[in-house]
Amino acid sequence: MMRILLTRPRADAVELAAELARRGHETLLQPLMEIEPRTGVTIDFSDAQAVLATSANGVRAIAAATSAREIALYAVGDATARAARAVGFTRVVSAAGDVNALARRVTDDLDPTAGRLIHVAASEIAGELQADLGRQGFTVERVTLYTAKPATTLAGEVKTALRNNEIDAALFFSPRTARTFAKLTTEAGLVSSCRLIVAVCLSAAVAGALQAVPWRLIAVAVRPDQAALLTALDVFQERR
Repeated sequence: MMRILLTRPRADAVELAAELARRGHETLLQPLMEIEPRTGVTIDFSDAQAVLATSANGVRAIAAATSAREIALYAVGDATARAARAVGFTRVVSAAGDVNALARRVTDDLDPTAGRLIHVAASEIAGELQADLGRQGFTVERVTLYTAKPATTLAGEVKTALRNNEIDAALFFSPRTARTFAKLTTEAGLVSSCRLIVAVCLSAAVAGALQAVPWRLIAVAVRPDQAALLTALDVFQERR
């Protein structure tokens, strides 16, 4: 059994915490992003052939903004696809990877002349999805439905756990949250407390954002999806 720090937004962390509990782990939540939906956004689906969702937050935001569920929805990964099905979308395709995998799947499946693509996103986005698909002849309209604001401080219980060396692993899903964690631990004077913690990262880009922190180990998932990240965590546990 390990005590694992979860850094995802709260809605995503709750599902992940349940999965880790099933595996026998204890979790500590430290959301490093707060999701704030935008209100009053109108989405025009006329002439659109599909929605592109690069996070479960985007899925939840579009579900709140419109009752339409019939349009095809292409999800960046399996967790985002599950979120889309959970809110009623009936034509869901998972790219099972990152934004590059999503661009490849869309290019393979869809015809640029068949209609616009609507990318539901935050006010700040990672990757070049719109540009990549544009080069393939697609018209991509980005609709900003929420803002992801970085945390400004660590929770008291997280500071205490770090100070007392009570955390075995920390999971990171984006470069932005990784940078936020590095900044907040530095400001709290707790960087040295990470020396006994393994950082398990969704990708090499996420790992790169954590290099300033002296971890016990940085482990990177072999694929940019949650299943592979949890496998990397399992490998570390077996080697402890």
